[in-house]
Amino acid sequence: MKRDKKNKNRKKRSSYPNKLSLFQKPELRFKKDCPLSIKNAPEVDYKNIKLLRRYVSDTGKILPSRITSVSQNKQRQLTNAIKRAKVLGLV
Repeated sequence: MKRDKKNKNRKKRSSYPNKLSLFQKPELRFKKDCPLSIKNAPEVDYKNIKLLRRYVSDTGKILPSRITSVSQNKQRQLTNAIKRAKVLGLV
């Protein structure tokens, strides 16, 4: 009898939908386009301080691409430009 109750509880738990977005099917995920890869986008350069400040937090850390939705290639360029601007004292 005790086993029957445990099995019933297990079935109920497994019937709940998975709430983690990590395990959702790829077609259900929301994906934004890279704001630096679209037409007429500003070029990533260490001298363009307005652009670089958008991708740096208040504490001076570089924001990750999962937050800014920047592509991997542009994220690398951004990182190098921000680091270069920090060394030169522009940011």
